[in-house]
This record gives sequence, C-alpha cells and structure tokens, in this order.
Amino acid sequence: MSDTRIFLSPPDVSDVERKLLLAAFDSNWVAPVGPDLDAFEAQVAELVGVRHAVALASGTAALHLALVAAGVRRGDTVLVPSFTFAATANAVMYLGARPVFLDSTPDSWNVDPGLVAEELRARAQRGQLPRAVVAVDMYGQCADYQPLLDACDRYDVPLIEDAAEALGASYRGRPAGSFGLAGVLSFNGNKIITTGGGGMLLTDDGRVAAQTRYLATQAREPVAHYEHRTVGYNYRLSNLLAAVGRGQVQRLGEMVAARRETARYYREALGDRPGVTFMPVAGYGEPNWWLTCLLVDPQDRDPMLARLARHNIEARPAWKPMHLQPVFRDCVMRGGAVSADLFRRGVCLPSGSALTARDRERVVEAVREG
Repeated sequence: MSDTRIFLSPPDVSDVERKLLLAAFDSNWVAPVGPDLDAFEAQVAELVGVRHAVALASGTAALHLALVAAGVRRGDTVLVPSFTFAATANAVMYLGARPVFLDSTPDSWNVDPGLVAEELRARAQRGQLPRAVVAVDMYGQCADYQPLLDACDRYDVPLIEDAAEALGASYRGRPAGSFGLAGVLSFNGNKIITTGGGGMLLTDDGRVAAQTRYLATQAREPVAHYEHRTVGYNYRLSNLLAAVGRGQVQRLGEMVAARRETARYYREALGDRPGVTFMPVAGYGEPNWWLTCLLVDPQDRDPMLARLARHNIEARPAWKPMHLQPVFRDCVMRGGAVSADLFRRGVCLPSGSALTARDRERVVEAVREG
C-alpha cells in the first residue's frame, strides 16, 4: 500500500517542544520534579483559570486522586456516565467503590443532567447518596454543568470534571477543567496536547491540591528521613515531560483551530450523505474539536471502518458504554438506550491537528465510496 498511514489523533510536536525538552535535559533537571514542572503547572492553571494545578503521571492518576479528595471509600457509590472511556470507571473501582452508570443525552452525547438529578433525589430519599458524581466532557465538548452543579449542590455531593479530552473547550465562557471540586486533564499521546503520557488535577481548593501532591509523591512526610504515615502513590510527572507540555500549551490555540477546520471540512463534505449525521454541538459552549464523530446506520458502521482501514486510515467506533463492558456487568445502570445507540452507530474520524488537506480528502473519499 503506497499511501502513508493516517492516524486518528497522533501527537503533533514541533521545534518549540524540542528546544524546551533539550534545555531541560541539558540542565540535568530530569526527574521527578524541577522548574519546567512548576512552570507547566502554572501555565495550565492560568489557562484554565484555577488556583492550583498538579501534574501527574496520567489522567487516570488524576481521576484516582480527585476521587480520594472527594472522600470516596470502599463500599461507596459514585455516579458515572456510561458513555466514556474505561478509565473514568476504573478509578472508582481502585478505591473499592462501585460506579452507578447513567445514560447520555442525544443533544451533546454527555451525561444526562436530568438523570443525575433524578438519581440523587431517589438516593437521598433512601439515605444512600453517592459519595461523588463524575461528569465527562465527551470528545472535547463540555457537559451541561449548570444543572449538574445545581443538583450536586442541593445534596452536598462533590462533582468531579473528567476533562481528559477537553482542554481548550469552554462552557458558557468558562474553560473546561474548572468545574466542581476538581478537574482532570489527560496528556496522553492522542489528546489535544500531549506530554507523551501524563495528566493533571486542577482545583481552586488548596487542601485538595496539597493532599494530591502529598499522595502523588508516596505520601512522604517533610522530614530528612523517609517517613510515611499513609499509603501513597508514585504519580508525579517528570520534569522532562513537563518541558514538552510547556511547548504544547503555547501551541494549543493553533492546534484547536486546525481541528476545528477539519471538523468543518468533514461536515461540509459529508453532511449531505444519506444516513450520516454528526455529533451535535451544544449551544452552551465551544468544543475543542478533539475528535470529529459521526453517526451512520448500524449496518454501515463496520463496513465503513473496514473500508477506511483498507485505505490505510485509522478510525474508531464511538466508545463502548461501560454498562455493556463485561467487567462492569454487575453495576447498576440508569437508562442506556442513548449510549448504546451511539456505540452501534458512532464512528470517530482522523482529527489530528497535523492533518494535511490531502489527508482529509483521502478520508472523505474513503467514506464516500460506501
């Protein structure tokens, strides 16, 4: 096959990141912390508009420690969208708690705020409130936070924002990652910006930030010898990876703009195809266009994916809902028809910020063949 491979969402790095990485390397600030880590945290905190940012080894680590900060313990329940990546639910299980899965709304593909409010009300009446609620900003579009916050505040249940896919997006003018007790970002290689691997916890709560830093460094006490009074984790991001992140943050605006242009191109080129619709853009915010996702007739999804693969183009089904995953088969699910339908019909198209015009044309040509 002569055509080069087109990936779904590959890293997009430049000479900016290379220079910062080499400067950190040459300074011998390699790991685990250093001036680039401090600067990276400060950059992202300012960008998102929060007081504190703690850079960690992964977005999953950030989710785990956000749940710890919310007080989640063994035997607790946590409300979680079913339509998400497994890490959102896995982090709940790490603590011995159980996720209660909720369906999405077709208007944004995010968790249904009405279901969240209903579930909180029903559990309050039984005296079984969940320890926390997790909302996820799907494919770079924020959940509808005002009704979510209203419902959580009514019952004094902490809200955690899984904004792993959404840095650069906004809700009613407020940046993704700034909602609830804590926000969570991912810097995995396929995200809007990357450090190769890594994540971040964002919060306005100084107690949460301090606890997160403490637990992420093996819960070491501030004494000369190694003293530990609780179990901690090896979760801090390295200074070298933070240097890459500093360069990525500088280029975030141009990378969002590139993905927005790709989304516009796909919608214009494919919007007239019978049976094809795109993920709705909610009127309450601006996505970061991390991935462009469309819906097709269920019988057409797998043939479309196979056709793209034959053309050396990587595409993916939409997330398989957690309530349909074997590992979570014993968990409670509220609703489910919307998220199940999104999985049956959803296709994620290549959306990387370094896509060329010819790359986009190849994707459209392959889709239109069917």
